[in-house]
Amino acid sequence: QPQLVESGGGLVQPGGSLRLSCAASGFSLNNYAIGWFRQAPGKEREGVSCISFTGGTTPYADSVKGRFTISRDSAKNTVYLQMNSLKPEDTAVYYCARRYYYCSLADKQFRSWGQGTQVTVAS
Repeated sequence: QPQLVESGGGLVQPGGSLRLSCAASGFSLNNYAIGWFRQAPGKEREGVSCISFTGGTTPYADSVKGRFTISRDSAKNTVYLQMNSLKPEDTAVYYCARRYYYCSLADKQFRSWGQGTQVTVAS
């Protein structure tokens, strides 16, 4: 069964770094854009970043520009989100999801969501 599995979350101090992984199983990521989203308690889910099927388009939310970097490894069928200079406001459950070919930061345009991975930024 096709699925996406997130990993790499955890507890980190402000200013620290984490790398999240979104691994695909049961299908190839080659024809899909992958988006990263997050949802903090009491808040709506928001788009963080996306990478297009070629890797050539990588939009970011303003709140993470310059701190987060998205990438994909076709050989490993995995998309990564490198998060640097983390802030307490980055605390959330992070999800990845897929849509055909092209990027969007609108969660309603994505399907096949993973189960999420918790990121907590606190001292």
